[in-house]
Amino acid sequence: MTKEVHIVSTTTQSRSASAFFSDIKSLVKGPVLIANVLPVFAGFWLALHFSGMTLAGNWGVFWLTMVGSTFLMAGALVLNNWFDSDIDTFMERTQQRPTVTGNFALKTVLNIGLVLSGIGILLLLFTTFEAALYAFIGWFTYVIPYTMWSKRKYTLNTVIGSVSGAVTPLIGWAAIMSANHIVPIVLFSILFIWQMPHTFAIAMKKHDEYKAANVPMLPVVFGFDFTKRQMLIYVLCLLPFPFLLPMFGMGFIIVATLMNVGYIAASIYGFYAKDNHKWAHVMFLYSVNYMTLLFMMMILLTF
Repeated sequence: MTKEVHIVSTTTQSRSASAFFSDIKSLVKGPVLIANVLPVFAGFWLALHFSGMTLAGNWGVFWLTMVGSTFLMAGALVLNNWFDSDIDTFMERTQQRPTVTGNFALKTVLNIGLVLSGIGILLLLFTTFEAALYAFIGWFTYVIPYTMWSKRKYTLNTVIGSVSGAVTPLIGWAAIMSANHIVPIVLFSILFIWQMPHTFAIAMKKHDEYKAANVPMLPVVFGFDFTKRQMLIYVLCLLPFPFLLPMFGMGFIIVATLMNVGYIAASIYGFYAKDNHKWAHVMFLYSVNYMTLLFMMMILLTF
């Protein structure tokens, strides 16, 4: 009997630990956090390459940059969860967040967000002031103008929110040298524009949930056809950028351009698609792989 009780107790503890880490992952929006850390690393790595420095000679700055930016972004995402706990109850994909289930008290979530943000910006201040400044701009834009103001009022919330994601390569680059360079400026521009069709695809997929939560995303307010036209415009805007990065070689320009052409073709197909949700999912997958491959190519080409 004692052995059975011990087994049951161990199993319960294991499940509790698993549920706790699952809540933490949900609280910091694990996949979103990772997607934002990659451009920071890319910016840092590329700055090392173009400055002639080495990673071995900058290990301390590297860890301060990566850990600091991760903490700051996690803090912003936690604060977003804290503020959005009321509307998250209406959306299927957010109903298991600890702020909705009550596994974490809202005051606790607020404190976690503030502490993570504070540690993050402090660590980044030990790199360069410029890197910390870009990071703060991203944090501030995401938490205040996006989360607490525009998200519930305007379809332009997507444009405002895109600033926070676009500054990520600037953080990594500025930790090594000034971001007054064509590469980080182009990376910022690509990320800013790319986030628009990427976010619109998500909004189309989750149209009913956003509508139920009364969040004025573009397809909710103006419909799918208008959203498709907007997506195509933004995707077309990505076409010239590979030609602004000749330092990565002709192979990069060709592959990146082919990726852009594929993105344009997928966008145009949306006007003939019979299943809007299925097409939006395809666009979402394409956008995720597009950005991942683009950054991975730049990193690999500078090894």
